[in-house]
Amino acid sequence: MVLCSIAGICGIRGTLAAWRLLTVAATPGTITADATTLEPPMPARSSPLAAFALIGLTWCSVAAAQAPAAPAAPPPPFATTKVADNVYVFSTGGYQSMFIVTPDGVIATDPISLSNPQASTVYLGEIRKVTQAPVKYMIYSHHHYDHIAGGKPFKDAGATFVAHRNAHKRLAALQSPDVVLPDMIVEDSGSTITLGGTRLDLLWVGNNHSDNMLVMLLPKERILFAVDWIPIQALLFRDMPDTYIPEWFAGLDRVLAMEWDRMIPGHPGPGGRLGTKDDVRALKEYMVDVSNAAKQLAAERKCLNDEAMRAVKLPKYEGWGAYGTYLFGNVQRFCEYWGRGM
Repeated sequence: MVLCSIAGICGIRGTLAAWRLLTVAATPGTITADATTLEPPMPARSSPLAAFALIGLTWCSVAAAQAPAAPAAPPPPFATTKVADNVYVFSTGGYQSMFIVTPDGVIATDPISLSNPQASTVYLGEIRKVTQAPVKYMIYSHHHYDHIAGGKPFKDAGATFVAHRNAHKRLAALQSPDVVLPDMIVEDSGSTITLGGTRLDLLWVGNNHSDNMLVMLLPKERILFAVDWIPIQALLFRDMPDTYIPEWFAGLDRVLAMEWDRMIPGHPGPGGRLGTKDDVRALKEYMVDVSNAAKQLAAERKCLNDEAMRAVKLPKYEGWGAYGTYLFGNVQRFCEYWGRGM
């Protein structure tokens, strides 16, 4: 597997100059909500005035007990969680990136700074809390701006930017001032980065949510990083923009065939948990169910009928994230495929 510079210089698992690790890893942070206990009123002496007071206190206690619970505290704007000895997740605004710390440097992924331009600066700062080793690589999962905008602080710090060749092609044409162009490209055959004794495989499993999605696998840690196209117990975004329907299913099968135990998604899963192969199987089953519903609508020539598409219900998935928001869009996308060949 070959990693190539844009200038055409290629190397297989290139070794890098050694750097000294100056600080050790921090432990993951934990947020704990304080419980509040409502104590019952103290008993009052028997007297008309005391009885009146007791009635008032009892009414207040009941009213307080029936009052709606205070809303849960919002998540912090930025958070870093350690998921393995050398693997961390940086989160902000519903987005997540993985970074890997080695004695010879850091491999970071996706700056995730479109909605908050300060996020990448904070991201780099969070890495600095763990280690002073240089950030050697910034790897783009795919070319969509919501995940890769804001990489300049990493570029200024000396990181080499890596992406699939199709991502480089698209970004070079778009020329967004908020996106750093990749320095090195990954071909369809994939590539491997070996740094400080850690191996990271950069894998292209076919078209899915773009034609340039890289899946990142840490074989030793048995951790997979997959962005956008494998959500955990959640529907796919809106009408599934920039999607390739048939190849998506093939890509899921390829991911299931890989050797891994935990998956870091590009957006947090329920309760912030990591994914498993059961989550991939569940997503595939959901997509088959949506596809079958849309195929039936197409057979009835109802794929241009919004009312008919909105009438599709899949109760099995009602508990999944964004079910009420995105089901119509998901049905619409599969209707475009079955009804119009798009």
